Amino acid sequence: MNGASALVNMLAEYGVDVIFGVPGDTNVALYEALRTAANGPRHIMCRDERSAVFMADCYARLSGKPGVAEVPSGAGALYGLPGVAEANKSSVPLILLVNDIPQPGVGRGTLTELAVDDLFRPIAKRTETLRHIAKLPELVRRAFREATAGRPGAVVLTLPEDILYQALPETGVSLHVEAQCRRAPSSRTRPPEADLTHALDEMLAARRPLIVAGGGANRSGAAEAVTAFAERLQIPVVTTITGQGIIRDDHKLGTGIIGDNGFHPHALWALGRADLVIYVGCRMGSVATMNWQWPVPSGGTKIVQIDLDPETIGNTYPIDLPLVGDAQAVIEALLAKVPAGFVTRTDEWVGEINGRRADFWDAMTPYLQDDTVPLRPERVIEGLNRHLPTPCHVVSDAGTATPYATRFLRLRDPDSKLVIPRFFGGLGYAIPAVVGAYFAAPHLRPVALFGDGSLGMSAGELETLARLQIPAVLIHFNNACFGWIKALQRVTERVHASQAGAPHDARTNDPSFAVDFGAYDMSKLAAVYGIRSYRIKTPAQLETALTEAFALNEPVFLDIAVESIADRLPPVFSWLKKAGVDPEAVGVQAAL
Repeated sequence: MNGASALVNMLAEYGVDVIFGVPGDTNVALYEALRTAANGPRHIMCRDERSAVFMADCYARLSGKPGVAEVPSGAGALYGLPGVAEANKSSVPLILLVNDIPQPGVGRGTLTELAVDDLFRPIAKRTETLRHIAKLPELVRRAFREATAGRPGAVVLTLPEDILYQALPETGVSLHVEAQCRRAPSSRTRPPEADLTHALDEMLAARRPLIVAGGGANRSGAAEAVTAFAERLQIPVVTTITGQGIIRDDHKLGTGIIGDNGFHPHALWALGRADLVIYVGCRMGSVATMNWQWPVPSGGTKIVQIDLDPETIGNTYPIDLPLVGDAQAVIEALLAKVPAGFVTRTDEWVGEINGRRADFWDAMTPYLQDDTVPLRPERVIEGLNRHLPTPCHVVSDAGTATPYATRFLRLRDPDSKLVIPRFFGGLGYAIPAVVGAYFAAPHLRPVALFGDGSLGMSAGELETLARLQIPAVLIHFNNACFGWIKALQRVTERVHASQAGAPHDARTNDPSFAVDFGAYDMSKLAAVYGIRSYRIKTPAQLETALTEAFALNEPVFLDIAVESIADRLPPVFSWLKKAGVDPEAVGVQAAL
């Protein structure tokens, strides 16, 4: 058995059923092993290495299993950087295999030679290069252990082509795998019992408690535990963008979204007035705290922070009750400690929040039903709400779709998830990611939301979707510009004009620069690949297209001409504040 065959066998034993990658000069050995393996992983050929890693990222987020991607040397490794960085910072278990040049060529000016370890070390959890064939099984085990243990993350293995052709020694080498590392987290830690008891006592005594669930709660698979704990103590739950899906959007305690982008006013109101906040798998970074404004630092709110990384706890706020451990394990332990006779005292608090929640949705109804042309982005999301199958997976890019998807998309069952790559906000994620979403859960319909900028960066993967017949519904918010940046330019000019006491009128003095595209019918692009496509300009066309798209079992592309996010203030906390609009105000609409 040579190194490549041993690698493929071990991947199969670790439960890897699919590998995303791009062919190149240096991965011939791996491809031959994949081609001839009796029960090896399925290889998915992508059109871009960046897309391959994004597919693996989304696969891992939705399956809990490490996503595996492979790339050739040189530019292939360079194109893998964005996905590795995003996965690692988002605590997603991912393994990237870099098929490198043969070792005899190192240091001799060999074409595509690159210091791969040095390149990825700042952005990966671990990087390692195979130097001897006998070390291959050890490196593979370490990769899966590192990707799934503690805070999950991205591991990069560099595999010189010549070593993969070498035969494994007949003795002294074991191809065994560590079964616990087939999924993340591979182990679940808990804090001391005394810490759990102290924290629970404070939670039981609180009159206005609030749970904030972040992306770590999703990575831990803590949705069922968090919901059960919230129900037992009658504690409202808000989530960050990456924590969405922890509790159903229609649950009595499912309050909404906090953070800068697509927040709910009633969720912010609750965060600002809670007497105790329980952060579950949330770093408490700039987005979740609106630049560390809420809750008020060193204010009267007691803070519990549950995180498996002790370096994260207390990094941005003074923490009254730190609980170091896995989100699911900690919440289950707290729930088990609740006294049988405990009677909740939060009815008034829950009722007040839900009253504000109802006021918000009442105020939004006219906008969600507005048939103005071009269509409002929230009108598109509301149309999608009525057609989404239950359950389903929705993947959104950063940009136009994000603030409207997070605020208005309503997922009404515990198995549905909204995935958005939030740490670095790179465009070009959604189209390839729905391929990963499909292989993670083939029984669920994947949906992609993206704008013009994202489409321009990942349009080549439309061929991948067509070739594989991935039954994704692709929703393109077509406003012929880099809408998010254009809106930011207008917001910034509006603030500067206000400070200078000058009039502001973006229609006559538009400050936007280098953000506009030509206005094209992009349904024709998808049609080139044989994908059924719709060009949508009116509400009636939207309704017809959504109805037909979800009735089909094939890829479908909806090109929707929408109002630019730059024409009206979107629900972005920091932008509203800059423009002098109260973020807690319900039903505010302001032109840019």
